[in-house]
Amino acid sequence: MHSKLDKWLFTQIDNSALVLFRMFFGLLIACEAFGSIALGAVRRLFIEPEFTFTFIGFEFLEPLPGNWMYVLYVVMGCAGLLVMVGYKYRMAMLFYAIAWAYVYLLQKSSYNNHCYLLMLLNFLMVLLPANRSASIDARLNPSFRKEHMSRWIYTFIVAFLGIIYAYASVAKFYPDWLDGSFPKYLMSTRGRNFDILQQDWAHQAILYFGLFFDLLIVPFLLWKRTRWLAVIASVFFHIFNSIVFQIGIFPYLALSFLVFFFSAEVIHKRFLSKKAFYGAAEVIVPKTRNLIIFSGTAFLLVMLLLPLRHWVIEDDVLWTEEGHRLSWRMMLRSRSGKGTIYVVEKDTGKKTPVQLANLLSFKQERSVLSKPDFVWQFAQKLEKVYAEQGKEIEVYADLKVSINGRPFYQLTDPKVDLAAEEWSHVKHHSWIIPSQLDKEK
Repeated sequence: MHSKLDKWLFTQIDNSALVLFRMFFGLLIACEAFGSIALGAVRRLFIEPEFTFTFIGFEFLEPLPGNWMYVLYVVMGCAGLLVMVGYKYRMAMLFYAIAWAYVYLLQKSSYNNHCYLLMLLNFLMVLLPANRSASIDARLNPSFRKEHMSRWIYTFIVAFLGIIYAYASVAKFYPDWLDGSFPKYLMSTRGRNFDILQQDWAHQAILYFGLFFDLLIVPFLLWKRTRWLAVIASVFFHIFNSIVFQIGIFPYLALSFLVFFFSAEVIHKRFLSKKAFYGAAEVIVPKTRNLIIFSGTAFLLVMLLLPLRHWVIEDDVLWTEEGHRLSWRMMLRSRSGKGTIYVVEKDTGKKTPVQLANLLSFKQERSVLSKPDFVWQFAQKLEKVYAEQGKEIEVYADLKVSINGRPFYQLTDPKVDLAAEEWSHVKHHSWIIPSQLDKEK
């Protein structure tokens, strides 16, 4: 006899949704790789900069020399196509997952939650049996073919999506979103091509639609009576984001998840009618049962707890950025910085302002002037560069930052040598001046 838990998790269901998602996913990650070359992202992020800003702790990562980053992205694109057609699926997906993790951790100047999500999905897809049907692998090896999957796969994916969307909504419950000031500021950056978005009614629509879409989309997709309403809202929301914000493949990746919210019969009939349909509902408990339950639960718990870490760190995450990343805080703030970074040579006391434009790309300079972790990393890089010249230095940053169009307030303590400071992922840094966001805008 099987337990209720085993019956729920390991009852076999038709795998049409997972198979179709694999096709969409492979196409999209191929487009991401080839598009990064065609649109110049590889050149801007890895070829032109003097150095990259890695995630802290991954300073050992370096861009491939010469034009090899282009080669890497070409191979990534080809791997994506192999995933789409299901040929050498595991090998292709594992390569793409490792390569994407490398380029993701290598530079964070263009960080967004979409890149983080894609890194997680890549490794998850390595583990999922998405090539068991409607794939070249299955055609070449008929004994490998299966038309079913365990229900835990569906449950896991829906739970993961629910966490992401829920946190995206909860994060919007802060003053600048709720009073409409940030949606207004955000639309003001879109330029004259979107004049209609400069209207007050548009700001209010974005405020409430963004808030409640993220909060309700997964429950509405799960409930049959509201499913088509949710689908229409999803298409509108994600296509709007694609047109207005030009955020790559993410809107289409989000739309591809819709396949998991329709019945297997519908997906099979509409998209994979030549594939055999599975409806036996057998309960097959694998030998890896305990590992699956433990690993899946642990992953979802991390996804639940990681976004909460900023609550145990002093001050406002909107100001300090401590705990901002990896937390599904999507499109919530705009930061603009100004000021000067100084190098002081210890032996002579000579104080020299750093000409950032000579060392950094435009995007890197914006980040260094406005984000604490960037300016700290830059101080470490300057110390290393000068050490190679036989000089010991101190680095001071006198920076002011504007959040969401507010006045500029002092961000860093100009009397603290940042080159001598340590970085902590779980503690507040005292050289960040306390938040003044409660002052008048």
